[in-house]
Amino acid sequence: MIPALRLELRRGRMLVLWVGLVSVLYAGGMTLFYPTILENAAAFEELLKVYPKELMAAFGIQGSLGDQGTFLNSYVFQYLWPLVAGIVAILAATRVAADADSGFLDLPLSTRLPRVRYLAAAIAGQMVALTTLTAMTVGAIWAVDLLIEPNFPTDRLILTGLHALLLAFAIAAVTTLLAVTFLDRGKAGGLAAGMLILMYLLNVLVQLSPSLAEIGRLSAFHYFDLRDLIDTGSYPIGGSLLYLAVAIGAWLVALWAFRRRDLVV
Repeated sequence: MIPALRLELRRGRMLVLWVGLVSVLYAGGMTLFYPTILENAAAFEELLKVYPKELMAAFGIQGSLGDQGTFLNSYVFQYLWPLVAGIVAILAATRVAADADSGFLDLPLSTRLPRVRYLAAAIAGQMVALTTLTAMTVGAIWAVDLLIEPNFPTDRLILTGLHALLLAFAIAAVTTLLAVTFLDRGKAGGLAAGMLILMYLLNVLVQLSPSLAEIGRLSAFHYFDLRDLIDTGSYPIGGSLLYLAVAIGAWLVALWAFRRRDLVV
């Protein structure tokens, strides 16, 4: 299993490096911009009054942009994280389908390595990749925060990273299950991306039409509002447990399905 894990880590390192670099530059750059936002918060609030409150809420802007929670939630986690986490999670989780399609999967499975251990190594690789991406993103905010005033609470930044990581795990796990089911990277990746886009749009629609609030619970992004965590330290336990349950459940089903799956495609 260890050689298979090393292979996964080698194959995923450039993906994590480049996507992580984009995340670092964006998150760090926006954090560096925070003092300017804070100094001109009143002017920004006057400008935002032109737009409907529901429209602002749809993009995570609720409250003053001078508030740390509103700022980081709006400019980094609501906007950046679903994109970079989705890219890495989908590309890493569909690798097993790409290997099956190319015939590469026959090579490791022709050894004494069982199917379940092979996929477990792939899942471990996904976890390492997403954890590294999370650390790079949160680390960029923390590093730039050392240069500016006021400071963001470090403990809350870490907890924010944990919640963001669990969302990424859930995306990767569901995509892994789709990849094992279809053994087709295009189908699995396209379906996973389509589901994410629909859930994101559903979350936006609910903000525009509060009467649809109950339907909004079907969206993973309904549980990804980090304002209170950053501002008050109130951790979204329910959302994290949901992401964790989806991740563990989907990965376990994927392992079971892969063990029984006919790999002739």
